[in-house]
Amino acid sequence: MSKKGTVDAEERAAQAKRIAVGATIAGVLLVIFLVIVLVVQFVKIGVRNNEKRRLEYQIDEYERLIKEGKMDLEFYNSEQGLRRLAVQHGWVLK
Repeated sequence: MSKKGTVDAEERAAQAKRIAVGATIAGVLLVIFLVIVLVVQFVKIGVRNNEKRRLEYQIDEYERLIKEGKMDLEFYNSEQGLRRLAVQHGWVLK
């Protein structure tokens, strides 16, 4: 009876140890997985921020070009601008 009780206790201790080792391994794998996900997310955020900065720069550049274009359009719609275009194209002003 004491032998059987000792064997059961040893089996239970070994089983508890296996469960503890399995839980530890599962926990470590979970932490590694979460760290990998975190790193991937940080990389994606960095890429998106760079893309956002690039697009904002392009928007600013196009807005500047539009503003300059409007100024040119206003100039060439004025009499002075039309005279300049006429002279550039060979017209003689009297």
